[in-house]
Amino acid sequence: MFPSLINDFFGNRMLGPNLVDMDDFDAGLRLPPANISETNTEFHIDLSAPGLKRDDFKVEVENGDLVVSCEKKEEDKEDKENYWRREFSYTSFCRRFPLPDNTLDEKINAKYDNGMLHIIIPKKETTVTKPKKAIQVA
Repeated sequence: MFPSLINDFFGNRMLGPNLVDMDDFDAGLRLPPANISETNTEFHIDLSAPGLKRDDFKVEVENGDLVVSCEKKEEDKEDKENYWRREFSYTSFCRRFPLPDNTLDEKINAKYDNGMLHIIIPKKETTVTKPKKAIQVA
């Protein structure tokens, strides 16, 4: 299992399991929910972030952490003869996931599709073979 990522995920949700859901994120909450899983060859992180674009995300490896951040600014304005309306919105978040030593940082892949940011973190191949040792029977 990937305990450091899983512990970080649950550690960021200090107020309970229902802190983050899709409605809260749309209302301006800055921490999107994440699903973390592991296979024999890679780790998967899926962040739910609807309403964003691929270019809104920044995914980096910094000091042994995977850092996923987003910043989106929008302005909606309407100028008519009798009135003037201008609205601004700003959404941002930053999540850090500590990477274990067995990851290949240079081969991390991220893809944004239908409101989900999918991150694949490949593992290093580990072929641990211990040498054969004869035990003398006394």
